[in-house]
Amino acid sequence: MIVINLDVMMAKRKMSLSELSEKVGITLANLSILKNNKAKAIRFSTLDAICRALDCRVEDILEFREDA
Repeated sequence: MIVINLDVMMAKRKMSLSELSEKVGITLANLSILKNNKAKAIRFSTLDAICRALDCRVEDILEFREDA
């Protein structure tokens, strides 16, 4: 299972969802879907933009967990 830790990185960077939305150019609705682990896919360009905006690495946002 892939877990998206977007909320964790946003908290570490003290960045709101609306601020990230403006920096990345993605709607609040789509960022909310990512943040709440409801996304089925993410474009590399989106992931790149998020990493740049949050000054982090992909592995700071995406985490693989074995199914329990």
